[in-house]
Amino acid sequence: MTTKTSFPVTAGSIVVPYGHVIGNEKWRGSELAQKLQGKVRLIFEDGLGLVDFHLSNRTCILYISEADLVAGNEFKRRLVRFRNTSSLGGVVIVEKTQISDQYFLAVQKLVVLELGMVLLPVANQGEASQLITQLVREHSTDPNSNPFLRKPCSQLVEASVFQTVQQIPGVGKTKALLLLQQFGSIHRLCNASVKELELVVGQTVAQQIHTFLCS
Repeated sequence: MTTKTSFPVTAGSIVVPYGHVIGNEKWRGSELAQKLQGKVRLIFEDGLGLVDFHLSNRTCILYISEADLVAGNEFKRRLVRFRNTSSLGGVVIVEKTQISDQYFLAVQKLVVLELGMVLLPVANQGEASQLITQLVREHSTDPNSNPFLRKPCSQLVEASVFQTVQQIPGVGKTKALLLLQQFGSIHRLCNASVKELELVVGQTVAQQIHTFLCS
């Protein structure tokens, strides 16, 4: 179900109706928008600027496609501009494909470690539509929150951080869980010494983690 409705669109104060997604007009007719139809209530708006989709008043999505990654650094400038000018909680969805995989670790470090934003990789727009649908449902099932003043879902952040830590060389699900239990956040993990890391994952992996995070 796709409709065109007028809503105030100003930085940090966009009104997102309960259970809806507001999408940037540039996504109209895209594979992603088509796959969202029938799953969420999608409304298109001009003037969203750097944002691709608003999930709630406080949370939005910035989408980085395979083409964006291959094209150069423009997407990096876009992310930095968003982080510097917006108080919204930004979720960055990145297309991680065979072609774009070589750029992924650099993007991951920028988004999560430098900008402190949530990063979620997808294989294509079809997978992205499933992810967005899931996020909308999570935002719509918290009975303790005002639907017009929703906060980013802490479970989403935890899941994305867990997924990010698993991408570090030598770290799988078990070690990622141990590291997050010990250090609590990626910020503290970045500031951990090799000796501190060794106590959790052993000398070899500790060195790999330290080299990756400090390079």
